[in-house]
Amino acid sequence: MSTPKARLPAGERRAALVDAALRTFAEGSYRSTTTAELARAAGVTEPILYRHFGCKRDLYFACLDEAWARLRAAIERTIAEEDDPRDWPLAAAKTVRGLRDRRALPLHIWLQALGTAEDPEIRRYLRRHLRQVHAFFADIMRKTQEAGGMPPERDPEAEAWINLAIGLLRSVEGRLGEVVGEEAFTKIAESRRTWLTQVQ
Repeated sequence: MSTPKARLPAGERRAALVDAALRTFAEGSYRSTTTAELARAAGVTEPILYRHFGCKRDLYFACLDEAWARLRAAIERTIAEEDDPRDWPLAAAKTVRGLRDRRALPLHIWLQALGTAEDPEIRRYLRRHLRQVHAFFADIMRKTQEAGGMPPERDPEAEAWINLAIGLLRSVEGRLGEVVGEEAFTKIAESRRTWLTQVQ
């Protein structure tokens, strides 16, 4: 006879559901993943899933928030260890690279969300979400520029959008393979580093 699972407090249960859903969505897609699969991955029944999230889309949004919160926290920890703000963009890029191979980046889920943007709720959410992400990276670049680590003629707002676009391209490469290639990404990274840090 199996021992019943201990009942988790609501906050812990919700966090466990999001954690399991993050892995499930990253391995599949928003459209193809069913609530039955999500519940199974979390080791709960569908009624318990619906007790915490009204629908699959709400759980998906929670996953997007959590994936971004984890990435942001990892970057904030990394740059906190850097005394010089001039090194922050490179430290942030290094953190992103470290998480990329673990498929722990929100980029993979953003890409899925773009494919479902005909849903007005997803479109509205993604617009707001990506603006928040952009603001975070633009702030890092602004502080780097103020510290003299980025040429004054560079626009931190524009550069942050470019970095996000490169990240999404990297996610496309991860999904399709052999679109851009690792050698080209190395050249892109070197070019960006030179462009962003070459102060006269």
